[in-house]
Amino acid sequence: MNGRVLVLNQNFEPLNVCPVRRAFVLVGDGKAEVVELGVTVMWTSTRAYTCPSVIRLLYLIKRVQPVAKLTRRELFMRDNYTCQYCGKQSKDLTIDHVMPRHRGGPHRWENLVSACKTCNHRKGGRLPEEARMTLMSQPAQPRVSRYYWVHQHLHGSYDPNWIKFIPDAQRITG
Repeated sequence: MNGRVLVLNQNFEPLNVCPVRRAFVLVGDGKAEVVELGVTVMWTSTRAYTCPSVIRLLYLIKRVQPVAKLTRRELFMRDNYTCQYCGKQSKDLTIDHVMPRHRGGPHRWENLVSACKTCNHRKGGRLPEEARMTLMSQPAQPRVSRYYWVHQHLHGSYDPNWIKFIPDAQRITG
C-alpha cells in the first residue's frame, strides 16, 4: 500500500500523484477509472487486486497555475547553480539576501540569490552597492510549468507507465 499512482484529469492531463490507497477509494467510489495497471498486488481476506499505476478522474478539475516552492534546491536551480556575484558555477553555494534581513529584507524569491561562500562573506550584511558588488541578474520568482507538481515526483523512483502521460517527461528524466 506504499505505492504511488499518477492521477489524470478527465482530459488525460496529469494532475498529481496519490497513494495507492487513495486511488482504490477513488475507483471504488466511481470517481475514477483505471487507465494502467501496475505490477503490485494487494491482497484482501478473500481476493487479490492488481494495484493501479495510472487512474483518470471521470470529471474535469479546473486547476490553478502552480507556483514554485521556495526551497534551496529550487533557488539554486533558478540561478543555474551559479554565484550571482562572481559567476562561478558550483554545487557548494549559499543563499544570500540582497537586502539583508536585519535591514528588513524579506525572505522571498525577489530578495534571494545564490552566492559562493567567498562572495557571501565579502558582501556580509551590506547591500550589493555598499559592498561594490553587482548582481548578474535581477532575482525574480520563477515561472513553472503546469505539470510542476508531477515533475517533482519524477526525480525519485516512478512507474515507467507514467512517461507517456506527462509532457516533457523524457527531458526531465534523461
